[in-house]
Amino acid sequence: MFKRSVLLIMGSCLGIGSIQTAYAQAFGGNPPSIKWNQVNTPAARVIFPKGMDSSGQRVANIVQQLNRTMMPTIGYKQKQINIVLQNQLLTTNGYVGLAPFRSEFYLVPAQNNFQLGTLPIADQLAIHEFRHVQQFNNYDVGLTRILHVLFGEGGQQIANSFSIPNWFDEGDAVYNETLMSNQGRGRLPYFFNGYRAIWAAGKNYNWMKLRNGSYQDYVPDWYPTGYMLTAYGRQKFGAQVWKGVTHDAATFKHLFYPFQTSFKQHTKQEYSSFRGEALNYFKQQLVTPNMQKAAEAYKPNQHFIATTEYPAYVDDSTLIYQKTSYKHRPAFIIRRGNREKVIRLADINADNYFNYNNGQIVYVARRPDVRWGYREYNDIKLIDVKTGNQRRVTARTKYFSPALSADNKTIVAVHVPPSGAYELHIIDVASGKVLQRVPNVGHYYYTYPKFYNNHQIVSAIRNTAGEMSVALIDLKTGENQYLTAWGMSPKGFTTVHRDTVYFTATSGLNDKLYAVNVPDHQLYELQNDSLHSFVGNYEPAVGKSKIAWVSFSAYGYQIHELPKQALQLKAVNTLPKLPEFGINALHQDTSADLLADVQNENLPVKKYSKLHHPFNFHSLIPYLDDPDYTLSLTGNNILNTFQSDLSLTYNRNEGYKQISFTTLYGALYPYLFASASYTFDRRRYFLDQRRNTIEANWNESNVQGGLEFPFNLSRGRNYTNITYLSSLSYTVTDVQSLFSKAIPDNTYLTNAITFSNQVAKPRQNIYPHLAQIITVNYRNTVNSLQAHQLLTSGTFYFPGFLANHSIVVSLAYQQHDRNYSFFSNELSFSRGYTSDNLYRLQKAGINYSFPIAYPDAGFGNIVYLLRLRGNLFYDHTHGRDFYTNGNTFKADFNSAGAELFFDTQWLNENPISFGIRYTRLLNDDLFGNNGRNRITLILPLSIL
Repeated sequence: MFKRSVLLIMGSCLGIGSIQTAYAQAFGGNPPSIKWNQVNTPAARVIFPKGMDSSGQRVANIVQQLNRTMMPTIGYKQKQINIVLQNQLLTTNGYVGLAPFRSEFYLVPAQNNFQLGTLPIADQLAIHEFRHVQQFNNYDVGLTRILHVLFGEGGQQIANSFSIPNWFDEGDAVYNETLMSNQGRGRLPYFFNGYRAIWAAGKNYNWMKLRNGSYQDYVPDWYPTGYMLTAYGRQKFGAQVWKGVTHDAATFKHLFYPFQTSFKQHTKQEYSSFRGEALNYFKQQLVTPNMQKAAEAYKPNQHFIATTEYPAYVDDSTLIYQKTSYKHRPAFIIRRGNREKVIRLADINADNYFNYNNGQIVYVARRPDVRWGYREYNDIKLIDVKTGNQRRVTARTKYFSPALSADNKTIVAVHVPPSGAYELHIIDVASGKVLQRVPNVGHYYYTYPKFYNNHQIVSAIRNTAGEMSVALIDLKTGENQYLTAWGMSPKGFTTVHRDTVYFTATSGLNDKLYAVNVPDHQLYELQNDSLHSFVGNYEPAVGKSKIAWVSFSAYGYQIHELPKQALQLKAVNTLPKLPEFGINALHQDTSADLLADVQNENLPVKKYSKLHHPFNFHSLIPYLDDPDYTLSLTGNNILNTFQSDLSLTYNRNEGYKQISFTTLYGALYPYLFASASYTFDRRRYFLDQRRNTIEANWNESNVQGGLEFPFNLSRGRNYTNITYLSSLSYTVTDVQSLFSKAIPDNTYLTNAITFSNQVAKPRQNIYPHLAQIITVNYRNTVNSLQAHQLLTSGTFYFPGFLANHSIVVSLAYQQHDRNYSFFSNELSFSRGYTSDNLYRLQKAGINYSFPIAYPDAGFGNIVYLLRLRGNLFYDHTHGRDFYTNGNTFKADFNSAGAELFFDTQWLNENPISFGIRYTRLLNDDLFGNNGRNRITLILPLSIL
């Protein structure tokens, strides 16, 4: 059967989460109605949907004009990159990948202005992601270059993963966005909150834990780690230091610990001492004694508790918020006093934002397009707090940050269409219809809008330069009253209480709470001793006599409350400039803020063909999908609509070898695919009249073509996919005359349907608590032979006795005709046995999986053990076949045993899970070795 490869994401991204991987693999994800244009420069070909010329030109101009300026600190090698601008997604991200060498920018700005900053998203992506392009170009040297020649771009990525740590790639790119602009994450306190929190709590994790993370503790990712090390390195050793370090590391000038050894040679300092020195340098600036004192409220050895966000007052003793933990899915919670009650589990969404008013919760839930993977929607959902009942207000819409009016009859939300013409929409709660589109006279991007009254909206707004203000917006005219001065300090999380607007703004070294009086526009900073003790202050909520907000901690976002009378209002006129956290090199460098000097030149725009360079073979890749082991030369075109694979496969069940070529075209609906293969040494066992085993061996050639219909039905709290495949195959066999009737040439149809459904999996859950994967595959000849094979299988996941335990039940049934054996055995046999392609096979298995320990320990920066987990299993397979005299063969193949799995990270960034299995065979292994006890090494499905 046709086996589709995937586009490998082996590179670096903007980094606001893991969602980018799924979208970066969205094969054939854009509808054919989208026409593509390009701007072609020596450094980059920028490809974009027709009508997005301004974004395409802007990205091309930034790359072209800043490319030479950025080169001296990383190297002068240049290979053109293809950059694809995607405007159908609602995810803020971007990546540069190898295998193939390409980049994608997702051009929807984030609502959270503190997370990535407020620079125009195309500008930020251009200066961040193109730095990755320069990195990859200059890492292609020495031994890395040899592996590139031998194994393609995938070979380069493997070499880079062994030689250059991902903290450097992302830290250097964040440094570049900070240097080249007047903002960047290196100037945002929010970016450092994770480190502030763990340091304030006295959690001085060792280097391997900082690099590899944990299943039980919060650990910041490699972005802030990388920025602090990269920035401090440039501050101490000069702007050129990392160029030499990475060049020698990528060449493997030193085979073992190439980066660390290269660093020592270029700086004359031990790598380990530099790490400690750099982190301590930032720790002294980021953590105050007050923060350390506030963290003393938690237990000394406390692990991650939960994240609680967006508090909203029902009354002064009752709060509603959203809660997420490592063990449980996100849920809306109502807390009266100290007692929590779940209102409802939250639907899948990109963040935890919601708005509450008078018994109703409104939020958006993410919903992908049924067919096109690069298109998605945010539907508005409304929850009744008393009953927990939820209903959908809008469908197939692109809304962010909805908020209810005082009477709960209307909703204001930010509308983000693919065109980038952002608007505020007023939506009728009862019908979901748009009552009003507020004119956007300033071409602003709105974040966290709230009703001020029936005629005006309050919102934090961004202009096209990245500056922000809090504004009062007239619903009819769209005219703005600016309640705060414009500036590069991020602002957001607005809430309205009477004539006062509360919000968060970046102020110097921290994110603080502010209030602005609407009638006179007077700005106040909220002050209290405890407010200065927390790591950030976000998402304010105001009750009758209390105020609540959240701050970050080593144990998740935590809610705080104070009486209003405990707060002091300090009148201020302006906000301080963004800090540089002691990195003076940022403003001393001649490249500082060069983004402001980029000219929007009118570059030539041409049509881009969807089938440009269709084969584009880029990597030689191993796939391990037992019982098939494959080495594949893989190709993808730039728009990811055409895939090609030239493969060599070994099948462990039958021992055959296969050479194949497959293609898949996904720009239409359905997918179109074709393949050709030649298989050596297929085998099957027959039983003669004396019940002796006779082995048949043959070779076969096959051509195949067909259609594939993918359906993404994910919505609500479930990820759901259905794929239907239909193909026609023609096979010619080369077999001994004795078996020519049993194994003749044939033409057959394959019809297969796969259904998968699962709920979201919290971090510590080994498997989803509820999930189903069901496959039905029917193959039958369309000639006089009338041969067939039916395979059905299902895997069902259930919660175990404790939160992180799982019960997994597997069922399978396979049957082929009595006279012919065209079709290979694809049923997963009972563990421990050697399988055979019998006439009828029935399989049932049960597993109980559970965590054993979270060691959080490693060795030599080589391997790090995050979790030990166990699995107890029992398998039952019943086989039935026929002897040549017509008698029936029946046998049971039962086994039981235990598996021990090691969830590890290698070289501080590559996750690999492997295990050891002990199997006790409860019946004889009729087709294999003697003995009842088996010990097996369980290898990972894919080392990539």
